[in-house]
Amino acid sequence: MTCTHYNFPVPEEKMVRVITDTDLCNEADDPFAVVQALLSPKFDNVGVVAAHFGTRDPNGMQKSWQGLKDLTVLMQLTVPVLHGAPHALPDAATPVPSEGAKLIIREAMKEDTRPLFVLLLGPLTDLASAYLQEPRIAGRLTAIWIGGAPYPVGGPEFNLGNDVNAVNVVFGSTMPVWQVPKNVYEMMPVSMAELEYRVRPQGAVGRYLFDQLVAYSQTPESRASAFRTGESWVLGDNPAPGLLLYEHRFQFDWVPAPYVTADQTYAAIGRNRPIRVYKGIDSRLILDDLYAKLALFAQYMAQKGE
Repeated sequence: MTCTHYNFPVPEEKMVRVITDTDLCNEADDPFAVVQALLSPKFDNVGVVAAHFGTRDPNGMQKSWQGLKDLTVLMQLTVPVLHGAPHALPDAATPVPSEGAKLIIREAMKEDTRPLFVLLLGPLTDLASAYLQEPRIAGRLTAIWIGGAPYPVGGPEFNLGNDVNAVNVVFGSTMPVWQVPKNVYEMMPVSMAELEYRVRPQGAVGRYLFDQLVAYSQTPESRASAFRTGESWVLGDNPAPGLLLYEHRFQFDWVPAPYVTADQTYAAIGRNRPIRVYKGIDSRLILDDLYAKLALFAQYMAQKGE
């Protein structure tokens, strides 16, 4: 699925295939990244996959799946919505088969000149499961992961902690990985007033994005967080699609992939290949692109009479 309502063409050789894997209903920022990916004319969105929340909610994956179904219906876009693994890997050798893992394998093994990118906004369970079932995918895709604590020490971080075994499977493979750790994805702050002004007026999708964030901000969990100020949020998942719009080629380091210990710290073992670890992103470009795409999509839908 590719959006084609823009007045600028994306050259055929610049097109990419994209699978977005997301724990959509765990928090309020994931939908913003999913919408940006679905509205990007450079992307052939071959599927969106619902991810689990770890132990926080045993029904998390199913909630994410339903949320993705509702969102794609609201946007009137036809894109496959697939179930991911309902829980983390039991160990670093046993996959958790799912529709999402099958999609990753199928797309990776397909003969297609367009590069395949898997955007991972939550745990790495589905990608690791796909690799454990078909290791040849390692040379046929690139993973962009929002997760992990800052280097060099590491430490507790939500997406990593939801499946440490999966991270070690992926880090121990040969597949290209672009990691956006916590100190970088938190470079995406926005104010609530900014979102009310720039996002909420943009049709049904803009209202949905803003209103679901406001609703989540009023939950006991959110209100108890010292990180939440009441007037700001962090759209920390949007660097995943954003890095495919502008690669930020001077904002990353090549770091040998670490082994992640049980307490989520990074251990240098000296045998894993280097991965791309981002140290900065252009939040202005990513956010303004999101706002522009929402506005242009609202105009397009209004012209259609929707």
